[in-house]
Amino acid sequence: MSNFIFEPSDFVPFKDKAVLEMVRKIHGKDLEKYSNDKMKIKVIKNPHPIIIGDMFTRIKMSDDLDKKQVLILGNPEPETYIPVAELINYHKVNCRNVYLFAMDEWADQDGNIAPISYKAGFAHSLLNYFYYQIDEKLRMPLDHVFYPTNENIKYYSKLITETGEGGADVCYSSPGWSGHIAFVDPSPEFLTEDIEEYLEQEARIVTLHPLTICQNSLHGIFGQSGDIANVPPKAATIGPADVVRSRVRIELHALLTMGTFVSWQRMTSRLILLGPVTPYVPSSIFQILDTQVYVSEEIAAPFECWEAVGY
Repeated sequence: MSNFIFEPSDFVPFKDKAVLEMVRKIHGKDLEKYSNDKMKIKVIKNPHPIIIGDMFTRIKMSDDLDKKQVLILGNPEPETYIPVAELINYHKVNCRNVYLFAMDEWADQDGNIAPISYKAGFAHSLLNYFYYQIDEKLRMPLDHVFYPTNENIKYYSKLITETGEGGADVCYSSPGWSGHIAFVDPSPEFLTEDIEEYLEQEARIVTLHPLTICQNSLHGIFGQSGDIANVPPKAATIGPADVVRSRVRIELHALLTMGTFVSWQRMTSRLILLGPVTPYVPSSIFQILDTQVYVSEEIAAPFECWEAVGY
């Protein structure tokens, strides 16, 4: 036992050392034991194709049954949306009944939301790598594609609720380093001690947590080079209420750093699945919502102190 004891840095959102120590020790299929009557955890080798298959199945069903499907989508996800678009084109699925909602978008220091011309923007990615990849004769009308703007952010949650007749049919998500859903960060705009009050909060502009800034500086849209000054300081995001009102929730924990073992998501996943339900780990709310969580074997892998290994 080391006699070197310290407190986590001030900016760390969740600091309960007993919980942190406990979740570090659980890995592999043992994570599935923490499923409950709401949240179901499945550890599998490669869960990513499940999202592609689920999206395509729902879109095809909307055509076959002539029934509306409202999807809340994360971005950028070209590796997901291009295959879905190709399946739509190959099977000639008419998307007339499909409605897409981007879950978030960047904003500047004054809360001005990035336009679709912003190359690192999420609406830009959704349109270019999903909407415009679908054959013109098959794609949904452009007014079926929604994303946060300066004009609609105050009623973005209402748009989702009204379009989905009570809520989205499905919300697809994957957690950030801070444990966020979309950009529901552990930031002042969302933090509250009452979990019921927390779950009722709708779309808004949020100040991004430092971990979110650092995480995104490693993303391709910002050059994967730690250029933290190039990541916008704020964002527009759906709120916990939009997640709660979704009829189906599918959460994916499978992010690695360019195919290596390195992943900031490995510890975050543990806190979400095994720790307490708290606004300081936003995606922990899935423990009390009907949610299917898929965890890759790489994220479920054990981790420890490797003295001879660097970054």
